[in-house]
Amino acid sequence: MRTCRVGADIGGTFTDLVLIDALGKVVRRKVPSTAGDYARGILSALDDAVSAEGVAPTDVGEVLHGTTVATNAILEQKGALCGLITTHGFRDVLELRRLRMPQLYRLDWAKPAVLVRRYLRREVHERIGSDGSVLVPLDDDEVLRVGGWLVEQGVEALAVTLLNSYVNPVHEHRIGALLREAFPAVPVSLSAEILPEIQEYERTSTTVVNAYVQPVVKSYIGRLRATLDSGGFRAPLLIMQSNGGLTSSRNAAENPVRIIESGPAAGVIACRQLAEQCGYPNMIAFDMGGTTAKASLIENGHVQQATEYEVGGGVSVGSRLNRGGGYVVRVPSIDIAEVGAGGGSLVSIDKAGGLQVGPRSAGAVPGPVCYGKGNTQPTVTDANVLLGYMSPVGIAGGTLAIDAAAARTAIEERVGRPLDRSAEEAAFGIHTIANANMIRALRSVTIERGRDPSEFSLCAFGGSGPVHAAHIALAMDIKTVVVPPCPGLFSAFGLLLADIEQHYSRTVRRPLAAFWGEAAAAQFAEMVRRAYIGAEDPDYPQNDYTVRRIADIRYAGQVYSLSIVVDDADFTTEGLARVRGRFLEEYERTYGFQSPGEVIEVEALRVVAKSQADTNPAWFAAAARADADYPVSQPERRAWFGGTHGWLDAPVITRSDLQARARSGPLIIEGYDATTVVPPEFSAEIDAGGNIVMTNQRLAGESGRGTA
Repeated sequence: MRTCRVGADIGGTFTDLVLIDALGKVVRRKVPSTAGDYARGILSALDDAVSAEGVAPTDVGEVLHGTTVATNAILEQKGALCGLITTHGFRDVLELRRLRMPQLYRLDWAKPAVLVRRYLRREVHERIGSDGSVLVPLDDDEVLRVGGWLVEQGVEALAVTLLNSYVNPVHEHRIGALLREAFPAVPVSLSAEILPEIQEYERTSTTVVNAYVQPVVKSYIGRLRATLDSGGFRAPLLIMQSNGGLTSSRNAAENPVRIIESGPAAGVIACRQLAEQCGYPNMIAFDMGGTTAKASLIENGHVQQATEYEVGGGVSVGSRLNRGGGYVVRVPSIDIAEVGAGGGSLVSIDKAGGLQVGPRSAGAVPGPVCYGKGNTQPTVTDANVLLGYMSPVGIAGGTLAIDAAAARTAIEERVGRPLDRSAEEAAFGIHTIANANMIRALRSVTIERGRDPSEFSLCAFGGSGPVHAAHIALAMDIKTVVVPPCPGLFSAFGLLLADIEQHYSRTVRRPLAAFWGEAAAAQFAEMVRRAYIGAEDPDYPQNDYTVRRIADIRYAGQVYSLSIVVDDADFTTEGLARVRGRFLEEYERTYGFQSPGEVIEVEALRVVAKSQADTNPAWFAAAARADADYPVSQPERRAWFGGTHGWLDAPVITRSDLQARARSGPLIIEGYDATTVVPPEFSAEIDAGGNIVMTNQRLAGESGRGTA
């Protein structure tokens, strides 16, 4: 029997699937996403892949999945009708939020709609003190009356967040037990289970978001599980989390707030593996699909992590620096910047006569004009076809025919004539504005973080990323662009490289010197015990876990803390000195100074339980081989490279054509799942890992002179 592993990633336009068997063979499938029932697209691609490989459904050992269903529910405001039960006097915490605005000088800016309507936010008379003592007992009858009234109003999910429940959750647990027994059909999210941490708004927002998307996610995962079972694929189903680790479908359905950034995370994990394996310690992960473009930083081999982010506030750089435009979610996540710029981004002329690209997308249906599915409004993909960057015949292995004439007509009529520009100038303008939108995301993870992008290489993937990457690198003075094997399926590939992870946290807020020792060790021990209980989930295919302990430490009175890793030997007097020293070093590295005489306190404890994925370094080589001999659509075609170059004859080649020698641009490198554009300013070659490496010749010459 040949055991296979499958990674399936759903995007706004395409569903990507990668199957790897026990011998390391890679089978790829890229099919249009089936909006309304995404599971159908996955099953169709999976059936096709196992048939091509000659294996049975029972040979599939596990299915790993990345999904945007939770994100879409929030963005489209299609989550559940929610009720909120909270402590008397705290009904409007969600409304008050934080004193933050993403756009300070927009007088017409309004906060996003609260996810729970005010009449569905109900109070109960109870009170837990800041020290955990019970000040006002809970009334069971009142809880049942409030819960019953909310259910009568038709709520589909309930959230419970009580004051100071992070210190003593006894009242929340009691409310949860009462509601779950009385109303078993209504899911209940408790803040003491979702986020047992201080800060009332953040805890309430995170719990409400969990409740808001839970019925949608639970239904989706249930349908996907049933669809896989009907096709004979009864392997465990694991879901990618926002933090870059996998979790069981059971846990994802109960805690969907942890999978909101499920889709983008997988590509960053694959990029990190590539960076480590191929010797690129500092790399910008750039993922451009059909709907959005994402950027994340890998520095010294490490993925940048965030403990909090906002969802649903629009995709803009401003929201990263001046938050307040979305719904706060405080769960561990990969730090990813996202903009509404993808191959399917719609192009329009605004009232001032300016060219606009995105953020709305044509999606999978109807898709770009050139797909021939009824759309008449041009997109970025239509511009790339007109410019000669993409095949005028078909993509995705020829399974999706391209109507290049329709793309030209749409751009001429909708953009060229209104702006009095030729079709080529209009198309290149669309391409350039799309690049400018995506550069905002790259700047937000580099320049705005004090990093010089020229010191990083750019890893370009997604169906559209390799088309735009070189022009973006040119604008940002990035010398090297790396296009991995199977770039259009790279996020699906990343699912196969991810570890299983479980994260647990607990607020402490105690002086380091007074708390450290037996008290800290005991609390960590309880959290580790909980981690191992979670590892017994029958959906997990492996249970060999390692545990990492982290203490969030800060100077007393400060708002932000730093995460310091600790181990078993640190809960002693000598260990206290080591932990203190690590904090001081990290503080100085982060802020440029330290204050050794100040009181230091522990804000929170965290535990990360991890089971390492069963991966093989040879997979990248296998993927490169699978991508090497793709038949090109034509040996040469004319491509437009702007006012400096205009139309140029560009050879159309495959990866295998680059293996013999490096070649100078212009070049078009076609593959099954993505096309790579090499402008005249770049050269391209294949490195030892099977990646396409594009090098800016001007910057290469300057660095050569600098080192001579």
